[in-house]
Order: sequence, then C-alpha cells, then structure tokens
Amino acid sequence: MSDKKLPKRSENYAEWYQELVKKADLAEHSAVKGCMVIKPYGYTIWENMQRELDRMFKETGHTNAYFPLFVPKSFLEKEEGHAEGFAKECAVVTHYRLKANPDKKGALMVDSESKLEEELIVRPTSEAVIWHTYKNWIQSYRDLPLLINQWANVVRWEMRTRLFLRTTEFLWQEGHTAHATADEAVIETKQMLEVYATFAETFLALPVIKGVKTANERFAGAEDTYCIEALMQDGKALQAGTSHFLGQNFAKAFDVKFVNKQNQQEYVWGTSWGVSTRLMGALVMAHSDDNGLILPPAIAPFQVVIVPIGKTEEQLAKVEKKIIEIQKELRAKNIRFKFDNRDNLTPGFKFADWELRGVPVRLALGERDIDNGTIEVARRDKERGEEGAKTIEKLENIAEFIEKLLAQIQHDIYQKALKYRDEHITEVNSWEEFKDVLQNKGGFVSAHWDGTTETELKIKEETKATIRCIPFETKNEAGKCIFSGKNSQKRVLFAQAY
Repeated sequence: MSDKKLPKRSENYAEWYQELVKKADLAEHSAVKGCMVIKPYGYTIWENMQRELDRMFKETGHTNAYFPLFVPKSFLEKEEGHAEGFAKECAVVTHYRLKANPDKKGALMVDSESKLEEELIVRPTSEAVIWHTYKNWIQSYRDLPLLINQWANVVRWEMRTRLFLRTTEFLWQEGHTAHATADEAVIETKQMLEVYATFAETFLALPVIKGVKTANERFAGAEDTYCIEALMQDGKALQAGTSHFLGQNFAKAFDVKFVNKQNQQEYVWGTSWGVSTRLMGALVMAHSDDNGLILPPAIAPFQVVIVPIGKTEEQLAKVEKKIIEIQKELRAKNIRFKFDNRDNLTPGFKFADWELRGVPVRLALGERDIDNGTIEVARRDKERGEEGAKTIEKLENIAEFIEKLLAQIQHDIYQKALKYRDEHITEVNSWEEFKDVLQNKGGFVSAHWDGTTETELKIKEETKATIRCIPFETKNEAGKCIFSGKNSQKRVLFAQAY
C-alpha cells in the first residue's frame, strides 16, 4: 500500500478512480500500450463474478465452448453492418513469421515471404467465426435451440484507454444462441438481460435500469439491443451489459439453415449477449469512497479480515489460538476470511490497508478482548465515526453474527446506490432544463425525444449526452421533443456516459 493518499472524488474523480484501481492492487498498466495487467486481488474479484455468472448461465440451459482468437477477414465482411461497425477497432495479422534483421544485431523484422494469403482479425467479437461454425452444427429443428457461451479475451483497438473501463484487450463472456423462431430468440435475448440485471443487483449491489437501445446505439448487425444501465457516483452512466436480438442477419450471411417440422428449410434466428471486465470499473465507481474500495460481500475476495493485537509474543500466541477457533467457525459458514498475521506491520497500517482494499468486515482481537469475551467489529461500508461503523460484540457465536452482518452490508450497499440513482433521475421538459441538469446535477435525464437519429446526434454533439436506453417501464406519454419541439410519445433516458 502506498503512503500517498487517494485524490478526493470531489476534486478529481477520474484521477481518484485510476489511482484507486492501482493502489488497491486491482490492475496496472502493462508494457503494451492500452492493455492492462489484472493483479491477483483484482482477478479474484473477476473470478467471483465469473463463478456466479457461469452458474446462472448453466441454470438457464447454456453450455461453454471455445472458438478461435483469429477471425478470417472474409468472415467479418459477410455481415455488412457488423463489418462496418467494427472495422475501425480491428487489429489485423498480416504475417506469421519474423526473421533476424541483418542490419542490426539482435533485431527482428517481418519475413516478407511469410505474408498470409488471407489477413486475420484478432477477434473484436466472435459472431462471425461462431456463425461460420454453426453452419456445420445445425441441420434440423432437433439441433435447436443451440445455447452456447464462451469465456474469452477480445481486442478492440482503442486510442484513449482507462483501466477496466476501456482497454485494447479485455476479458468477457459472449453468449451466442440459435433458435427455430423469432419469438424464441427474443425470449432468450430478454431472459439473458434479466440474468445480467439479477447478477448486477444481487451480487454487485448495483441498481440498473433495463431498456432497449436506439437504432443509433444498437450493436452492429443486430435487429434490437437490450441493455442494463447503471449510474456512477460522478453522475455518469455506464452500460453494464447488453443482449442482442440478431434476427436472421448472421444466419443469412453464413447460410445457416435448418429443416423445420414441416420438412422445409429456413434460416435460424440468433442472439448474442455479453458482459466484460468493465463491470470491475462499475464496482469501483458505484460504491467506493475517498479511503478506498467498498466491496459488496457477495463478490469480495475476503469478506472478513482478522487483525491480532498484542505487544508481546505471549499475548500474540494467546490471541492467535483464539483466532484459530474463530476461523473454524467462519469456515463452517463458508465465509471467506484473511488472518493478517504479518509481523512487520502495525495494526494501524493493516487497518488502513484493508480499508483501501474494501474488505467488508474487519475483526480486531487482543488479549483484553479475550478476557472480556468480546471482539471489535468494523464495517467498511460505513464512514469512520458513523454510528455502527465500529462496535464491540460478544465472541460467543461470532460467526453467526458475522453471517447476518454480511447480509446486512450487502443490502445496505445496494440501498445506498439505489437512493443515489433514484435521486439522480430528473424529468425535464425544455432544452434549457436539459442542459442545466446535465451541467449542474448529472445523472439520468428523462426527456421527450422525437425518435430521429438526426436529433439524437445533434444532442450528443452539443452536450455529449447520449440516449442510454428507452426503459422497459416507460409508459406512453404525449409530449414535445426537448430539442426539436416535434411530437413524442414517450420519454427516454439521456446521460453523459463512460
């Protein structure tokens, strides 16, 4: 842990975020520009996310597979909208071999004789290579639905990067399914969005708004894109997950047909859906404070850290013996814990270190506590000095107490984020109101829009705000577009976003 304090969120939110990610040992910049190294503590959080999501995918009938990292350029070109949407982000492999540079000892150069017959794209997403594969897997209605998920890395060449939020290479999962009817595919698309929303709210304590993207914000090659949108503490939105109804676009592009029950051939209907390590950024920005991370217990690498207090070896030996008993109790309840018995650090340093890392509960135990039958319990989600932030509890049945406390912390973190989100959804009815809210309050702005891409792009150009989604819960309501003054039938949610 660095001695240097974090910047304050109120003074420089972007710097606070970048510094926190690095100081809390989540990730760091790599030697490859635009890429990151996810450190063990950060990767453990990602593994916890993976584990829960993977379980939820399998409970809804999906199985995992793996497809190649490289996509032939001709595959990407087959679906016109898809190719156009990803063209500017592609990393392209043109040669397969290097050779020694005769003009400079130890240097390497491209072997001109090793040029590939067809250029390969390092996958920005896998629709093209997967749908080419599905052509061989699907012949009959009996082969449907095909419900496949892939855990992988992808590359999208980025000019401006930010750890977790936008990097050239990132980790994600991508689901790709094929169905016999459009209705089945739409049901699948919406079902997976519900999985994402449940995961975000239940495990990340991250309240989200579910909705559909506008045509301009739609995934390249999709008929419809559904999304979950979350709000960060600086008032900016973050797209936390998307699920796409692909129609028959990719089936037609790759000639994926099946024989239906009437013995007729028709194209299958497709979906794709994904979340990425961007969720790590959402986790940091939605909950953390000026002292460091605040991690929901459901996803934290360690839910409890135990710090021994003692001045002599005899005292520490007595304390450690009691802590071994506590560990057994915690383990029996599947509570993830860390016993911090580092002998070269003071208790105060350890407290600050684990506060920075966002461990939900800290236990401190000394000889006097044992004699009194008590233990000090500190909650990370409460501010220092706040009522309930630090309490003295009975040692007896401490694991049962911690189990209930962790559930309460998970609930409270979500409620705090929900309160902030709900307080930052503002209805406006004029262009001046719209600009004022964006500039002075931030958050989601609920406003009428005339439904045209032209107006959507002009609003973005003037304010940097985009339509995050048309919420599912939006009711029909006649009004006037805040920009053009034209008729509108419902409100949409605008925000400046990551």
